[in-house]
Amino acid sequence: MFHSLYVRKHVFSVLAVLLISLSMAGMPGIQSQALAQNRTLPDFTDLVEQVGPSVVNIRTIDKTAPQSAAQNQPMDPQDEEMQELFRRFFGVPMPNAPRQQRPNRPQQQPEEQPRGVGSGFILTADGFIMTNAHVVDGAQQVIVTLTDKREFVARIVGSDKRTDVAVVKIEATGLPPVKLGDPNKLKVGEWVMAIGSPFGLENTVTAGIVSAKGRDTGDYLPFIQTDVAINPGNSGGPLINMRGEVVGINSQIYSRSGGFMGISFAIPIDEAASVSNQLRASGRVQRGRLGVGIGEVTKEVAESLGMAKPQGAFVSSVEPGSPAEKVGIEAGDIILKFDGKTIEKSSDLPRTVGNTKPGTNSKLTVLRRGVTREVAITVGEFEPDRVAAKPAAVEKAPESSTTVQLLGLTVSDMTDALKKELKLRGGVRVDTVAEPALRAGIREGDVITQIANFEVNDTKAFAQVLSKLDKAKAVSVLLRRGEWSQYTVIKPR
Repeated sequence: MFHSLYVRKHVFSVLAVLLISLSMAGMPGIQSQALAQNRTLPDFTDLVEQVGPSVVNIRTIDKTAPQSAAQNQPMDPQDEEMQELFRRFFGVPMPNAPRQQRPNRPQQQPEEQPRGVGSGFILTADGFIMTNAHVVDGAQQVIVTLTDKREFVARIVGSDKRTDVAVVKIEATGLPPVKLGDPNKLKVGEWVMAIGSPFGLENTVTAGIVSAKGRDTGDYLPFIQTDVAINPGNSGGPLINMRGEVVGINSQIYSRSGGFMGISFAIPIDEAASVSNQLRASGRVQRGRLGVGIGEVTKEVAESLGMAKPQGAFVSSVEPGSPAEKVGIEAGDIILKFDGKTIEKSSDLPRTVGNTKPGTNSKLTVLRRGVTREVAITVGEFEPDRVAAKPAAVEKAPESSTTVQLLGLTVSDMTDALKKELKLRGGVRVDTVAEPALRAGIREGDVITQIANFEVNDTKAFAQVLSKLDKAKAVSVLLRRGEWSQYTVIKPR
């Protein structure tokens, strides 16, 4: 009796499993949910063992001035308790803690004091190490600590502030170098891991996913955004994919508090490797430049200029004597291509040109007043940032004014002195502004040089162009404000 009952239960169980399997086979949604539930979180233990020995701690030291009286004051009891707690749990002094005056020490004696803590990773077996430029910037001495606790005084080979990449060298051999990966193969949602020294806590491992790619937070780098926990001290450490390859350098965090808030940024390793190769070869980075100030091409501006979509880099200014000025690039031009490569957004131009060797003969595809043209240009070498000059003073012209009710503008002819000062062939000065020009951001004192792709050299030309416009459509306006030019669109009431 018991045996037959057991067999029947067993048969029913098998039939039930078969029926459920068949029903799930006919329901892809349920099947995919079941598969998703079977997925497990990744195990990072093998990756830590593989990459961990290649990650280093970096300390920087400055020769400081004599300690101030405030530094020599006895430590607050609460600070002492926190110091002791940190020592017991982590085995290191509390970061940024007040320093106690050592007994029997002259107060005016200069003292070596820690300046900062960061991370890095080994590039070659003979001691080249990559880190962030801001980690070693201005340091008198750089100390590298390996995972086996050996310490070395490092030599700064070179650093590049624009990409925040630096290379240092220690005198050692047989070191375990990292394996570099391809950040272009990263997918949003992919697991990644970081190793570094947050708050001086060496070889700390954190993990998360790739949140986004190509984040524009700098002129020369499209950053990798992750939700990996990154804190002060992680800077310069590696971002590692699930194959144990370094795909980025942890460089920045977005924070309102100074600590991690779920958004961190890493420099793509292919960009960083290119910079480090130049630093190792010559100690500096050479970048190409055109000598133009640029801005974004908005959807409204693109539509008003007859462009199929917003793309390219709008030229807002041209530096005197620059490669761009020598070949006739003008404020108001839109650079669509560089050496045949499409400039989708304005930030693409400095990256593309910056990666071009100075002295290279290149071609620009430029849109000017509705006409596309090819311009040959020799790429110059990037120079240190210049201090922006003050906007040119704008005189009020005494000539007759033309009032235009359609755009809400009152304009007048420019004086010869103003043309010379702004280096313009012509244009009209805005004397008063009302709606709808006011809504478009036009201000008194602006100089209008183009309307709807037509050049306007004086008030007569200005009035002629406006008389031919469709009053029901938006109109593009190129204006000059101080040293900078910009497009705006005036929409009719």
